[in-house]
Amino acid sequence: MSTLKNDLFIRALLRQEVERTPMWIMRQAGRYLPEYRATRKRAGNFLTLCKTPELACEVTMQPLDRYGLDAAILFSDILTIPDALGLGLQFSEGEGPSFKSPISSMADVERITNLTPINELSYVTDAVRLIRKELDGRVPLIGFSGSPWTLATYMVEGKGSKEFHKVKGMLYQEPATLEKLLDVLSTSVTNYLAAQIDAGAQAVMIFDTWGGVLSKEYYLKYSLSPMQKIVQELKNTPFAKDVPIVLFTKGGGNWLNEMATTGCHALGLDWTTEIDQARAQVGDKVALQGNLDPCVLYGSDELIREEVKKVLSKFGKGSGHILNLGHGIQQYVDPNKVTVLVEAVKEFSPAFH
Repeated sequence: MSTLKNDLFIRALLRQEVERTPMWIMRQAGRYLPEYRATRKRAGNFLTLCKTPELACEVTMQPLDRYGLDAAILFSDILTIPDALGLGLQFSEGEGPSFKSPISSMADVERITNLTPINELSYVTDAVRLIRKELDGRVPLIGFSGSPWTLATYMVEGKGSKEFHKVKGMLYQEPATLEKLLDVLSTSVTNYLAAQIDAGAQAVMIFDTWGGVLSKEYYLKYSLSPMQKIVQELKNTPFAKDVPIVLFTKGGGNWLNEMATTGCHALGLDWTTEIDQARAQVGDKVALQGNLDPCVLYGSDELIREEVKKVLSKFGKGSGHILNLGHGIQQYVDPNKVTVLVEAVKEFSPAFH
């Protein structure tokens, strides 16, 4: 990692000593930033923004140019794989993502089984190469994917959901169909993350946004097991084996012990999990990333500083902590509040190292 001018994030992921706690923000290139909104307007729509490497690179760099963050994250969307599998992704203003051809039967799964979505996703690997060049070793670049279970929820529901009745219906009525779909997705995600690493991603993160809607038994079987398979496959891939992997299950605070045994390097925590309890549970098996409530950024400057202190002191002394929000930053946040957050972490965290 000697080419990195700032490798705090990588060192913290590997639980090596750091001078201060590194930080980045989930969804740091997003609608709260006026410069992002300007680029998105220029792109015409969200999908064009994702699929144009130059524009994806531009928005990836925007938060780094504004704040002293310790990592860049590739600008993309978790639904790139289902789109490349031919489900026809569309974004309607104010409606969120939806698919023209959702999965509802074994025949639908068979239709996508032999596709290699990675062929359709060269715009992502092109963006990774471009961002790495633009970063020039400034900070590490994080690649990412949705988890197989989370991708399956969108593919079966056809869009975002509150009840998940279609995918959970499939789980209880046609488990073989769901298992086959998760197999296809596990292979796709492994290949996708490996391609990002090959193109220059220096750490990767698996976003399991909807793992928390499952009971423990089904979480372990349908969400964690596919993620574990991906981690193991990447660790068996020569060029990817040393790249740190972060797993993040929103609402997954009850299953940290099981998550920590997958072979991943770090676990992301949402704000419903106490970081001191999480650290007590997982010990020195993995690093921890998190876990400020994103809505803290609606508070006063003083409150933000106090909340940063709380998270730092709850984690306590030593390395293995990356400060982050417990989920993506919200679009209505004042960008100046992020400056307060970043400066607070830099001011207060050296005392813990």
